[in-house]
Amino acid sequence: MSQQSDRPPVTADLPEAPFHTTGTDHITVWGSNEADTVAFYRDLLGMPLVLRQPNLDDPSQTHLFFDTGDGRILTFFVSDDRDSARAQRTSTGAVHHLCFSVDPEEFEEVMAAIEEDGRGYNVFDRGIFHSLYTRDNNGLVIELSTDKYEIPDDRRGEVLATAQRLREEDGADYAEDEHMRAAIEELGMEVVEYDLPDAETGVGGI
Repeated sequence: MSQQSDRPPVTADLPEAPFHTTGTDHITVWGSNEADTVAFYRDLLGMPLVLRQPNLDDPSQTHLFFDTGDGRILTFFVSDDRDSARAQRTSTGAVHHLCFSVDPEEFEEVMAAIEEDGRGYNVFDRGIFHSLYTRDNNGLVIELSTDKYEIPDDRRGEVLATAQRLREEDGADYAEDEHMRAAIEELGMEVVEYDLPDAETGVGGI
């Protein structure tokens, strides 16, 4: 049996499991201080600060809650005695990056705002979406992604799983634009492509 056939299948079908999650409620990050965290996530990325309270496991810290735009929450444990950082220490189990979606019609405005804020960034055409990468005040890599095609949220997994199958059949190293378009067509959906800026394609450093 080949190594490929030993790997778990990629599918939008629910797996056999004792239970299934219903979505992402929140993600919590060890943050620096409140002022720098609010400046990046509220004042630059536009996330409302919806709750502030003590860290219930350590009341010496503050727990900040931000609405990422769809009711999903991103929270930070912050303390005024912690400075922001330029780089993040990474190891097994650590967070590699956080990704938030942005409106494709505002993608170029997003690029301009990040640049105006004095932050470096890279933009890539990842085949299945466009991505901008920058860093927050803690040195954490932040990805801002936007869809290349109009895809209903409730069919996103189905489209990606179909693109995966088409990619494998094509022998491609990764899912490319043509696989996304073909997946949408195969599933009987209208192909609506957004007008996005040119960007490097495929792989690349963050």
